[in-house]
Amino acid sequence: MSQSQASSRTHSAPLAHRRIVVTRPRAQAQRFIDLLEHHGAEVIECPTIEIVPMASYEQLDAAIAQLSTYDWLIFTSVNGVEYFMARARARQREIASLHHLQIATIGPATAQAVEALGLRVHAVPEEYRAEALVTVLGKVKGKRMLLPRAEQARAVLPKELRALGAQVDEIASYQTVLPQATAVQPVRTLLQAGTVDMVTFTSSSTVKNFVALFSADELSMLCRHTRIGCIGPITAETVREHGLTVAVQSEVYTIPAFAEAIVEYFGKVASSQ
Repeated sequence: MSQSQASSRTHSAPLAHRRIVVTRPRAQAQRFIDLLEHHGAEVIECPTIEIVPMASYEQLDAAIAQLSTYDWLIFTSVNGVEYFMARARARQREIASLHHLQIATIGPATAQAVEALGLRVHAVPEEYRAEALVTVLGKVKGKRMLLPRAEQARAVLPKELRALGAQVDEIASYQTVLPQATAVQPVRTLLQAGTVDMVTFTSSSTVKNFVALFSADELSMLCRHTRIGCIGPITAETVREHGLTVAVQSEVYTIPAFAEAIVEYFGKVASSQ
């Protein structure tokens, strides 16, 4: 492709001339960035969370030592899979020690991460949120469940499972923190100039940490002319709790679907102008 052809393609792309801020963790943002750039967007990286290990793994180690006593292993994110398995390997537990477990996941990416280990996923809800998982597990009364996930995760899943009679060991396997070197000043400058078309959020944690970078008055002013996009209803609800308006919310809670929803939104904006 010649330079002129490439330039023509960029200018005709649905997100051409759109500046989009991505707050997703740097280590996990590349696929989202690639999808947005493929459609012509200028992407500004401003990771507002970083995924880090726990200071202590005493509780998780104890659970791993007793894996044979569990009926279900539940993962709510790819991070949960990766950090749990890293700890299991550190405790010299083989994949074979998980074969007796029924495994449930939220979302196709999490299921793929489990299956890549040679393990079978027994339950995945059609809607990729914690509340929906409860409906596909069958009878859980008396079942013992291990739920390794983020330290700051929502309480709804273990609460509902316990209400149905399950014994749930909810154990933090990783935590999300505000990166020490968050590049907020360039984003603040662009927001002040009104040259950001959209700020995107892929979890409630990205929202909360982004909001924490600004005062309430400043945030309202900075986002007055900037649209906000969210990967799903839980993230969108968190945005609204902070007094902001959601312009885009993907119906399917995956990165490709989110990127497509953004493309569709700006396509409608362009056609209405």
